[in-house]
Amino acid sequence: MEIPLLCGFAFLAGFIDAIAGGGGLIQMPALFLLMPGLQVKDAVTILGTNKMSSICGTSAALIQYARHIRIPWTSAGPAALAAFLFSFLGALAVSRIPTPILRPLVLALLVLVAVYTFWRKDMGAHHKPRFQGRQALLPAAICGGAIGFYDGFFGPGTGSFLVFIFIGLFGFDFLTASASAKVINAATNLSALLFFAASGRIYYAAALPMGLCNVLGALAGAKLAILRGNRFVRPMFLLVVTAMILRYGWEVLAR
Repeated sequence: MEIPLLCGFAFLAGFIDAIAGGGGLIQMPALFLLMPGLQVKDAVTILGTNKMSSICGTSAALIQYARHIRIPWTSAGPAALAAFLFSFLGALAVSRIPTPILRPLVLALLVLVAVYTFWRKDMGAHHKPRFQGRQALLPAAICGGAIGFYDGFFGPGTGSFLVFIFIGLFGFDFLTASASAKVINAATNLSALLFFAASGRIYYAAALPMGLCNVLGALAGAKLAILRGNRFVRPMFLLVVTAMILRYGWEVLAR
């Protein structure tokens, strides 16, 4: 019974993540709740299983976006490369550093993201890149490295943080930011997945069917975002960020 339920959550996670990021908000709690019933109690294996499922949906969404949206590779490419390298370091550190110490920091960052996005009504409405050509290399590498380490180490909220960075720092609109975020997400997921796979920390009996459902959800979400445009993606982004604030706020206050 656990695997069909996990597949349902994976579909929903892929759908939401393809639009505005934040799929981990749905998939991760489901894994921690249901995986012990499958006799998997190792938290690192749960994280590895999540990465296996997530990379399937992220890759599908990226392909869907790339067919319809012009992805700024001069920014997304260097960020993805740096994210790939630092995500592996994050995955390596996850077994040595207690992740709960990150929750208050993540909560504070999410609140700032939400306040800024609500305040800037025109944020992400127009595509006006601030960096051209080689100007994007350094900021892209720095942002990619930082978010890559976080994704390999902890994960949830990575897509939403990426969307915010591409809009706030790089000047992209919401749709282009969502498409670009998938490039980095795919790189970080692959990097962390290589570590988890090499260390035998993936429960394939759940990860493979979840990955298929995540793909189906991601394709549906990306298609809807492309059809509806920025006016649809922005409220979805705010909804996801608000939900993450409530989740992490509860976890921090409940400690």
